[in-house]
Amino acid sequence: MKNLLLMTFVLLTFISCSKESKDEVTVYTTVDQIFSEPILKDFEKETGIKVKAIYDTEETKSTGVLNRIIAEKNNPHCDVFWSGDPIRAIVLKNRGITMGYDSPVAKDISEQFKDAAYHWIGFSARARVLVYNKNLLKADEVPDSIFDLLDKKYRAKFAIANPLFGTTSFHFAALFSTLGDKKAKELFSGFKKNHLLIATSNGDVKKRVLNAEIACGLTDTDDAFTAMEESKNMGIVFLDQKGIGSLVMPNTVSLMKNSPHNSNGKRLIDYLLSKEIEKKLAISSAQMPLHKGVKTPKNVPSLDNIVAMKIDYEKTAKKLEEIQGYLKTWGE
Repeated sequence: MKNLLLMTFVLLTFISCSKESKDEVTVYTTVDQIFSEPILKDFEKETGIKVKAIYDTEETKSTGVLNRIIAEKNNPHCDVFWSGDPIRAIVLKNRGITMGYDSPVAKDISEQFKDAAYHWIGFSARARVLVYNKNLLKADEVPDSIFDLLDKKYRAKFAIANPLFGTTSFHFAALFSTLGDKKAKELFSGFKKNHLLIATSNGDVKKRVLNAEIACGLTDTDDAFTAMEESKNMGIVFLDQKGIGSLVMPNTVSLMKNSPHNSNGKRLIDYLLSKEIEKKLAISSAQMPLHKGVKTPKNVPSLDNIVAMKIDYEKTAKKLEEIQGYLKTWGE
């Protein structure tokens, strides 16, 4: 009798776990919750699959969930990693945490925005831009190159987010990869000598410029376009269009190796890579589609009209890990 009860309990537990596995997917994301959560809720409604989402905070952007995934390598809880840039996805790939998945939905997305073995695929890009307050900078005073910020006339007038986190760390790593260590360190040393303000986040940069606490700052297009909607006194510039170009940062999705809900993870990845989601992100956060033919609001620029910084994402990911000590010292 006891054996029968035990077998019945085990069978019911197995059925329960199987049902739970079928109806769930877990996603860790570095993308702002205000933009990512509605899309994940729509996926739930359309598929009936419950989404368990773990979000980064603004202050620890791109490092909190990344470190959590690394810590869980031998016992993964995450099925899909939705990153705001390719660098974190490459870090996970190089640590043997992700697996390749060639989503059929992404066939027309350029190969330059995909890992060769499909450990990550890009969609909906942002770019690094300069946002400025028109009350503090006249049209002929607005810099058009990142190197212009070394000029004394911008002394104590510009801001960046903490370079240890988020897209600012990606931007710094890209500049190291593009310029080389020596020139990059000269640039950042010049920033410090020119008394730049180190803000807590990209959102904080936008807020300080919007409130006229500081004249200009480096941030992402989503924050910049939001600022322009909030005030007619705000403007943006895509820097270095006659030089090294502006850094373009696609979102990426990756499938975790040995994840508990692998098939549901693939369904979520297919969903996120669709034209419909690129359209939603263009509307909600001014992100630029990587699919061709996606209708976007007038304020969303086309990647075809932007001179993008030419970077090797793999090389930049390695550089980001190399310069962590430098960034920590530089930011103090």
